[in-house]
Amino acid sequence: MTPASTGPAASSTTASDVVMSARGITKVYGVTRALKGVDFDIRRGKVTVLFGENGAGKSTLMKILSGVETPTDGVLELDGEAIALANTVDASRRGIAIIHQELSLCPNLSVRDNIFMGREVTRRGVVDFGAEAATTRALLERLEEDLSPKTLVADLRLGQQQVVEIARAIAGDARVLIMDEPTSALSGSEVEVLFRVIHELTEAGVAIVYISHHLEEALEIADYAVVFRDGELVATADASDIDLNWIISNMVGRQAEDLSPDLLEEFGEPVLELDEVTIVDPSNPGRLAVDRLSLTVRKGEIVCLYGLMGAGRTELLEALAGRLPVQSGRITVKGIDIRDQSIAERIALGMALVPEDRQRDGLVQTMSVGDNISLASILSFVKGLWMAKAPEKAAVAEQFGDVRVKAAGPTAAITSLSGGNQQKVVIGKVLMTNPDVLLLDEPSRGIDVGAKAEIFGLMAREARRGLGVLYATSEVGEALGASNRIIVMSKGRIVRDFDPRSSTREEVMVASGEATDEVVADALTDEKNSLDDLTGEGR
Repeated sequence: MTPASTGPAASSTTASDVVMSARGITKVYGVTRALKGVDFDIRRGKVTVLFGENGAGKSTLMKILSGVETPTDGVLELDGEAIALANTVDASRRGIAIIHQELSLCPNLSVRDNIFMGREVTRRGVVDFGAEAATTRALLERLEEDLSPKTLVADLRLGQQQVVEIARAIAGDARVLIMDEPTSALSGSEVEVLFRVIHELTEAGVAIVYISHHLEEALEIADYAVVFRDGELVATADASDIDLNWIISNMVGRQAEDLSPDLLEEFGEPVLELDEVTIVDPSNPGRLAVDRLSLTVRKGEIVCLYGLMGAGRTELLEALAGRLPVQSGRITVKGIDIRDQSIAERIALGMALVPEDRQRDGLVQTMSVGDNISLASILSFVKGLWMAKAPEKAAVAEQFGDVRVKAAGPTAAITSLSGGNQQKVVIGKVLMTNPDVLLLDEPSRGIDVGAKAEIFGLMAREARRGLGVLYATSEVGEALGASNRIIVMSKGRIVRDFDPRSSTREEVMVASGEATDEVVADALTDEKNSLDDLTGEGR
């Protein structure tokens, strides 16, 4: 393997390759130096992938490159000339577009209006809605998403909203396209479509900067790899010269195998039992999201629900938590039937959910870290007509330390935290309800490999304390590396039950309907089989 180089570009780069550069970029927020003199090049017709933990400075640099933020020091260059971006509109006019990590859509507007917001198509001073709709349909067809341009974004599932965000970015014919976690809510088939579009864009000369915490996935499309740590660019290399171990060790300073969670091998009595559970699809009442599903989770056991988008995993978890109705079947927690219980009653009986969308469903953005942590258990601190502030403060401080939130303290704004630390706050909030069953829907969505290890370490710790853990993921590496048992779902039913210790990626993917044996054999490289994002173990 070629040793990593340091500096603004790999040795094969020439001046004519570079379309945009950052030179000596520094960004200071108060006493925090988010970026420390970064030099960075973006190459025409190539994909440069940025790796790094949450808070490493990747997104801050991307915001500067796209006009969202201005640097404290340093200069940006476009085609070799120094520029100063006043705002995102200025950046867009220069051909620079960004897909943000957190969705920035307006839920009360249609798909069409979101795509053309701020750049409406007009004819004789009037918005040409017909032309916008036609372009929207063409973009969605290119992304293989069957949606009406008139559909409200609020009515879309998270993955569809992500597709709309991507469509909006590629609609502007950008020369430089920045993608910050574009696949965090996409299914495997949607990722394949996006990668095809990325290939088309680079063939046309578009320079792409790509940020992803899905390390294997990012390596599939990377031409160049750049690693950030603590606000500095610490390593660069041609993608052909590196592997996952190189990325992880540069990101976190540890080898991949050191990030594996410590799982139990023996379990207690059942804490969650499902018998013939049926759930109607909330978005399509004529379809069953979950069809006569039976499942048992025991004390100390971590069970993974794996499957493609639409397999019924989210609907199952939300129904268990009381957010969706159960059509038929029986659900018991520690032997108590909870089917007719409210959400609050289920929490009191020991059922707690960490939702898929932490921004929308897990956190209150205007509250502090501490207020978010105590939110679900706030009634336990009410004494008569008053809040017992001292006990609440003590409990929050304990939970804050227990889940290892990296923040100035419980009074810090929740918006000041990285995605991984926000997820820890959501988990801390849930754990303060003292659950017996911990449900987690895509717990690692949009967080880096180090934060993933911490999240799955928290899950393993809670299992060792006696909780039953049921989590859903669409990442096969996470399914194999962080569970005692893998339940593969397809079209609302359980199709296979795997022991991760004796199963392979290919077997799990084929069972989910993600691919045939032949496709998997062709698609999975030696790199994929030797390491995965979490454990570094080939399975």
